[in-house]
Amino acid sequence: MEYRIIPGTDLRVSLLGFGNFVFGTNWWGDFSDEQGVALQNRAFDLGVNFFDSAAAYGNGRAELLLAQTIRYAGRDNLVISSKYGYDFYSDPGEQGGHKERRQDFSPAFVRYDVEKSLERLGIDSLDLVQAHNLKLPQFRDDLIDLMDRLADEGKIRHWGVALGPAIGWREEGIRAFTDHGAAVVQTVFNMYEQDPGREFCMVAQACGRGGVIARVPTNSGILDEEFISPDHKFSEQDHRKFRDKNWLVYGLKKNDMIRSLAQGLGMSIRQLSFRWLASFPTLVSVEPNLLSEADVREFAAACDMPALPQAVLKRIEELYANDFYLGAAAHPCDWKSSVTPSGTIRSGFVPPDLDAIRAAAVKS
Repeated sequence: MEYRIIPGTDLRVSLLGFGNFVFGTNWWGDFSDEQGVALQNRAFDLGVNFFDSAAAYGNGRAELLLAQTIRYAGRDNLVISSKYGYDFYSDPGEQGGHKERRQDFSPAFVRYDVEKSLERLGIDSLDLVQAHNLKLPQFRDDLIDLMDRLADEGKIRHWGVALGPAIGWREEGIRAFTDHGAAVVQTVFNMYEQDPGREFCMVAQACGRGGVIARVPTNSGILDEEFISPDHKFSEQDHRKFRDKNWLVYGLKKNDMIRSLAQGLGMSIRQLSFRWLASFPTLVSVEPNLLSEADVREFAAACDMPALPQAVLKRIEELYANDFYLGAAAHPCDWKSSVTPSGTIRSGFVPPDLDAIRAAAVKS
């Protein structure tokens, strides 16, 4: 297992992280409590020390399952993260539902939410707590002040921002690092949806503090080679039924172009995509959906694989910059945005002003 220090903190996290959202919904099937805990425990046995949950995952269920792994592994052997901000207490939603629930980032609710997470997890302090899908207007001074107070009280060690569920929110991620000194930004980040994740990595490096956590690192299953046909039929509870059809049609074509690169290195496509993410110095952990022991073993093995050759990295860069030479329909989907009238923006890399970011970091 490879471990990385989150820059500016004392947190040493496994490159393979275990995000246990899969136990908070039935989108990937139904797991019994025993199955979920056994899978988490096996991940720890294979070197995973970073476990990332959220209060809203299964309305507390995922945290209760993680509590059992904390007892199994020992608190001091783990880095525990959770998230706050969804008020499932008053808006519980439905099992497997896709509708976003009520958010509350008021200091009173956030304190309550964090303290309930600690209670469910059976611990005194969170190593990391993340604002769950925080939008730009919700970056409130009193919220940031509360993070400082919770740290002073020993209830959290560090805080960050988890963006999404939808991809985008560029301004949120950049400002979390530059304006608020966040320890992490978690975002959708993968070889077929490279931005704004790589922008966040660049910004964190320029700030000299903070790391990026990649979620959806296999492009919603494309890089897992989960699909063989562009006509794949999704089950009723599968959230991917909402994705643009081009994601699947052209994702399969992209895999055909990438496969020889992976085979030449003795890797599966998803291991190649994992090592591609690992090539970013401020990428601190990758959270694929770990649905079986085989998944855990394959991704854990990727942590021990060598860095990708520069020629391979250059080839991936070239293909991505040109939409894999498949035309405009193969371009990554539009993003969500807090700064456009429509609420969306065309995806694409925008080089951050790194000199200004470095200068501001020096002054602070």
